[in-house]
Parts: sequence; structure tokens; C-alpha cells
Amino acid sequence: MNLDLFLQQLHFQSDVVNPREWVVDWEDAPLPFKIYRGLQEFPLPHDIPLDPREEGAGSNTALSAIGYFLWYTYGLTQFSHTALPAGGEDVETIQSLRRFAPSGGGLYPNELYMYLKVEDLPQGVYHYDVAHHRLLLLREGNFDSYLNAALGHNADFESGFGAVIITSMFWKNFFKYHNFSYRLQGLDAGALIGQLLETSQSFRFYAQVHFQFMDRAVNDLLGLDDKEESVYAVIPMSTSKQPGLQRDSRTERSAEDLCTELPKLETSYFQRSQNVKEFSQIIQVNQSSMIESPGLFRRLKKGKENTEGRSKIPLPVGEKLNEDAFEVFRNRHSPEMDFIPEKIELAKLAALLQHACAPFPSPTDLDREGDPVSRLSLYGCFYQVEGITDGAYRYDSLSHSLIKLKEGDFRPELQAGMNMDYVNFHQIPICLHIAGDRSFYKNELGHRGYRIEHMEAGVLLQRLLLSASALGMNGHPLLGFDVNHCDSLYDLKACDQTTLIQIPVGCHRPKSRLIGGMHS
Repeated sequence: MNLDLFLQQLHFQSDVVNPREWVVDWEDAPLPFKIYRGLQEFPLPHDIPLDPREEGAGSNTALSAIGYFLWYTYGLTQFSHTALPAGGEDVETIQSLRRFAPSGGGLYPNELYMYLKVEDLPQGVYHYDVAHHRLLLLREGNFDSYLNAALGHNADFESGFGAVIITSMFWKNFFKYHNFSYRLQGLDAGALIGQLLETSQSFRFYAQVHFQFMDRAVNDLLGLDDKEESVYAVIPMSTSKQPGLQRDSRTERSAEDLCTELPKLETSYFQRSQNVKEFSQIIQVNQSSMIESPGLFRRLKKGKENTEGRSKIPLPVGEKLNEDAFEVFRNRHSPEMDFIPEKIELAKLAALLQHACAPFPSPTDLDREGDPVSRLSLYGCFYQVEGITDGAYRYDSLSHSLIKLKEGDFRPELQAGMNMDYVNFHQIPICLHIAGDRSFYKNELGHRGYRIEHMEAGVLLQRLLLSASALGMNGHPLLGFDVNHCDSLYDLKACDQTTLIQIPVGCHRPKSRLIGGMHS
């Protein structure tokens, strides 16, 4: 299979990569979480406080604090019961389990593992059992040196209390989206990373995201079959800021060499589906994306904002955001058809853009020191935003200003570019588009670049969604749109960029659904 062609079609011609005859078998759908069997269990506290910082959780790394951290990062937060019209007087009801991080179709293909060295737990590698809010011990022992080697000695595990390891289980959303699921897996992982980073700041944890590691070595540590599930990110955690270690090529080891260090881990888990179909293209692109030695790790230059010849519209100091991160998490949801038309003050738009695009305290393993500009760009179509004319704009984060690209009302075009009418664009004052490298970092990172770029976009997406929630609005991530149309709208091909995701943002009415908080 031509993987370059597959990734290009996946992005620009998504209808080509999915068979027209594909039928979703909802009766045989997998669970949205992985359930291991026969592992030692360590229950986490279920009495989740509204603000764990005020509950005296004890040490930052006590078991209770880890439990609260995991729940606010990826725990089950709501049971939702939604009624939808099904024609005539018929009503269709949908039940779903929700989390604070968004996921395409609410399917949550990612799983969360932790390497922990904390009080009240044996040192070792654990799976976070979302369904039961507990930790399950996979391997006991100290794996500092192993993980340091797997990350090319670019992180300090000895001074931290462990690491979060994020994987993707391919079948969990392939059953619905077929090959298009690969694009969603990267974005979902990025949104989860974004939620983890925001939660870490609230708990005063320091996290450094590593997109590059020796895949087979980390998969072996977790006992994963990489034809079913594979690691997407490794995030060392500590209670104080840790500088990255200086790489020493003399100590580097290959993935093959590292894998001989551990005994094979045999596990059993339940996923409910009886008929798991083949996803050979995703397996192939995942295999091609794997890194076998630290010598293949790369740093990336950040973007350059080309503003020559463009007049800038300075933005005001933004409104103050809600500083209660946990309330912001609880208020975030996707409004879908519940947006309502309401004018937006320019200060509110300014706050949304400024906060979402502010740099995180800790860079990723891709970043070069001193680069202030993101590799991603943020564009938007604005309608009835006070203080600016309707039109298409690009946000310049360095000068905190807008650059007008085209004037006009583009809501009808955005609506026409949707595959299905998930939202009514005529009710929406702000429609943001995250854009990035049109070749998906292929020259620097090979096929791994595609998923990394989408994870970076997912991180920015979650920051935008949480910023909107903190301002009393909400956003709805959308992938079912015509990428080529959006690229043309902003003339992105001319600057070697492409649209990665679309996010309508605005005010909304309460959703017509019953919600039960899974929280005591």
C-alpha cells in the first residue's frame, strides 16, 4: 500500500479511504474503555471533591491526589440521556458516558497507563481502569532506566514520580469510522493531552510531552500487541520543574535491545466485540511510524508568521477568564444544534484567542528553545463580533492582533461544506480553524508526522474549548467538513498549510438531555 497516498486521501479525500458499503454494527460495538482481567487492583477514592485543592488531599503524590488527577483528566464524569426526533412522533434515545476531554463520536479510542513511584502503591506500571476508577498493576518494579533509554535519555525519571502513557486502541473507533478513525485517534489523543496539561497545572504537577520514543520498547513494557493498540505519547510527571537530560549517543540502545530486557507480559482483557474486522491500513501506517533508535529523534522549527504587507487589527486586553479550572471542566460540552445567535464583544474574542494560544510552561520533545511561535496557525470566520467587520481572519499571537484576509459573511459556505448538518452555522458568530503543515512533517518525521501534527492540533483544540467554557461559551469540534474548501477560503495552499479541524464557538441554550454527574 502507498502510505503517502493513503494519508493524503485520508485528509483531502476522506470519502475515498472508506468503503461505501461500510455498515456500523452497533450491536457488536466495543466498550469505550478497556477492562483487564486478573490483575491486582488498587481502588481510587470515589468521593471526588468539586475542588480537590481545598479538600486537603495530603501529599501531592498521595494515592488520593493521583485518583483525583486521573478522574479530572480522563475519568467518567457524566451519564447522558438524550432524546432525538426520529420522524413523526417517534423519538430516538441515546445514552452515553462522557469525560472532560472530547472524543469523536464519544468513542474514546485512547487508553491511559501510568508508571508510578508514589506513597501507598508498589512501584510499577499500571492501567487506569476508567470503568471502575481504579489502578491495575501490570508490572511491578522500578523502570526509570528503561524509560529513560526508550526516550533517548531526554527526560529525568529519577526526580519525578512517574509518567503518564497514552495509547490508542484501533478497533474502538474503527468499528464506526473505518480508516477515517486514524485521523480521529491523533486528535483525540491530543485533546486528552491538552486536558492532562490543564489538570496538571491545577494540581501543580509538571508534565513534559514526548511524541518520540522507541515504540516497541514502550509497547513491550505495557504488554501491548501493536496490531491492536500502540503508544502515542509518553509524559513524565514530577512535582517540580525538571530540565531535560542531555542525550549521550554512547549510551543509546535500540528498541530491539531494550525489548530483550523484560520478560513477556501476558494479559487478558474484555472489549465486548465478537467480530473484530481487519484494519490493515492503520496497522501498516502505525508500523511505518515506529522509531527503532534514538538517532531518529528530531526537533522541529516552529512556524513563522508571515505578516508582511498585511495590516493588523490590534486586539484589546481580553476579559478575565474563570479561574476555577474544575468548574470550567464541568461546564464544557459540545452544543451541537443548541447554539443561539448572540453578538460577541471583541474583548471576549480577544481573551479566547490569547489564552488558548499562550505557550505552555513546558515544551514538548519536538520544540527548539527560544521559538515563541507555534507550528500551528489559527484562522477564523467571524460574524457580528463587535468592533470588526464580518470576514475571514488569521490570528497573530505574537502581536495579539487579527489580520483580515477576506471580508464577507461566510456562514452559508461553511454550512454547504459540511458532510452532515451537525450545527447551524447561521447561529454561530465564531468559527475557528486550526491549520498546520500541509505535508504533515513528512520530511522531518516520516509517516509519524501525520499523527503528531494531529495530536498538536488536539492540544490546541482542548485549550480553545476550555477557554470558551471559561468565558461562558462553548465550542463544538467538527471533522465532517470539506478541507479543500476551507483551505481555499484562507488561501492556505499558498503558505503550505492545510485545515486540521473546525471549531464553531458561541453562546448556546441548555441541551435537551438528562445528565447525571458521576461524582459524589
